[in-house]
Amino acid sequence: MEYVYAALLLHKLEKEVNEANVSSVVKASGAEVNEAQVKSLVAALADVNIDEAVKAAPVAVAAAAAPAADAAAEPTAKEKKKEEPKNEEAAMEGLSSLFG
Repeated sequence: MEYVYAALLLHKLEKEVNEANVSSVVKASGAEVNEAQVKSLVAALADVNIDEAVKAAPVAVAAAAAPAADAAAEPTAKEKKKEEPKNEEAAMEGLSSLFG
């Protein structure tokens, strides 16, 4: 993901998105550079209009944000611990009713 961010940063700064520049940005971030991934990204972006891709991105970002909102609605670990005894008790009651 850091490679994509590097490409977006370079594009925003109106710098050329090439292997040397992407590698420099990734190195500056403190991450280790994988040259194969850099080459792959630069090759993949060669025919991409980044401005158009960014304009289309909010739809994808909004769709990705929805599951995150659902995850936030899930009970916390403390709430789950409080619920577990009830579930175990109900399971034991159901199990005991099978054996009389």
